[in-house]
Amino acid sequence: MPVDTGYAGREYAPNPPYEVGREKLREFAAAVGATHPAHTDPEAARALGHPDVIAPPTFAVVVAQRAEAQLFEDPAAGIDFSRVVHADERFTHHRPIHAGDRLVTVLHVDSIVERAGLAMITTRAEIAAEDGEAVATVVSTLAVRGEDA
Repeated sequence: MPVDTGYAGREYAPNPPYEVGREKLREFAAAVGATHPAHTDPEAARALGHPDVIAPPTFAVVVAQRAEAQLFEDPAAGIDFSRVVHADERFTHHRPIHAGDRLVTVLHVDSIVERAGLAMITTRAEIAAEDGEAVATVVSTLAVRGEDA
């Protein structure tokens, strides 16, 4: 089944809040080689004016992917995740993500373009604190290979 291009322009309901844990941030920092002490040491983060440890910039993808699952898990969208390859990922940070944040994400399907057996899907995850404060925007472009590719 091909990707349904009619999903372009769709906006999904906000995800339930994702609570950012201090240990999760430490693990992510270790996994990506982020060595600044503000990622692991609450006192170092507070000395920089943050309420708790802060996330490495790419941590926002963890939150965004929870929202993207709404699209990928929808059988009518026609996306076979085993045929998906990340083509691009861009982050705009409005403020750092820190331990204790409760983040809500709204997923937008900005475009779906089909060319030569490939569907290019661009999504935008708008991440906000539970009170509505903008935190980050993650724009992802995914290539979905067709069954004949």
